[in-house]
Amino acid sequence: MSGSIFGKMFCISTFGESHGNALGVVIDGCPSNITLSHEDIMENMNRRKPGNAAVATSRQEDDIVEILSGVFEGKTTGTPIALMIKNTNQKSHDYSKIQNVYRPSHADYSFDMKYGIRDYRGGGRSSGRETVARVAAGAVAKKFLKELGIEVTAYTRSIGPIKVEEKDFNLLEMRTNPVNMPSNKTADLALDYIQSVKKNQDSVGGTVECIITGLKAGIGEPVFDKLDATLAYAIMGIGGVKAFEVGAGTEASLMLGSVYNDAFYNHNGKVSKRSNHSGGILGGISDGTDVFIKAHFKPTPSISQPQHTLDNMLHDTTIEITGRHDPVIVPRAVVVVESMAALAVADLLLCNLSSNIENIKNNY
Repeated sequence: MSGSIFGKMFCISTFGESHGNALGVVIDGCPSNITLSHEDIMENMNRRKPGNAAVATSRQEDDIVEILSGVFEGKTTGTPIALMIKNTNQKSHDYSKIQNVYRPSHADYSFDMKYGIRDYRGGGRSSGRETVARVAAGAVAKKFLKELGIEVTAYTRSIGPIKVEEKDFNLLEMRTNPVNMPSNKTADLALDYIQSVKKNQDSVGGTVECIITGLKAGIGEPVFDKLDATLAYAIMGIGGVKAFEVGAGTEASLMLGSVYNDAFYNHNGKVSKRSNHSGGILGGISDGTDVFIKAHFKPTPSISQPQHTLDNMLHDTTIEITGRHDPVIVPRAVVVVESMAALAVADLLLCNLSSNIENIKNNY
């Protein structure tokens, strides 16, 4: 299987299946002498774990990360960093009834057509469990970015029709509720909505927004490896993401140029903008203002309602999916979006070192 590698300079390669012995990631290209501890990585991992039973699966996922290489005496060494997370709470028998049936909106059918074999125990590589490796790698990327004063912060903007309005937006509240919304008031409404959906044996989608602050102007390659294109590639590679926006996003198609254009002005000797409809990216390159992106997640495809489908002999049948599944994946996906955005920016930062002779002179 190809396609498990992301990045050129800050490069990650993930491995493992949802019901295999372990999942993990090898990070190549991380600079040396970055302070990194087991606790730094676990802080990221704990945010991905199931939390409140009202919004997540009942699975108990410890997700303890083992640092196998690349760190010595609390600092990165510049050599490949290998991280491993053992699977400890699989219940593969939960999936025995669907081994010959294609679950609607899952990757079962497409995997079977591509490889002629599929791991029906939770979906194998197509499972959301695969993201533990990305989250572990993202923790390392965020430590690297922090050294440069760059912060990556994601949060839940909406779940189904329940959306955080600007008047209620308070980023400090994001970590104080189980749905990771920057509004406790809206989070309460979202929790009630999720419960009603769950009671009907259904699921719901939503949106995750992400802000990248502290990124200087000039990051991103202007043709195929644009900053926004690289971020789109990173975020769209997350299972369940069906759409991606930058800045004003789809709303830009409804605007006039006189409204959309971000007017420049001089603020204490620095370039500033009156608005940020471009999402901090011009011509595929960062402009020094906050980078703003949004990911749209589909509803969790595993629901307990009877659904029409086919078996692998193409016979019509119905399926009722049992087991332990999230009624909404959005709250747990927040840290995954954050991690992939951090990995994308880290990679482009290192690629940018060769863009200007002055950068090279300063180092050599």
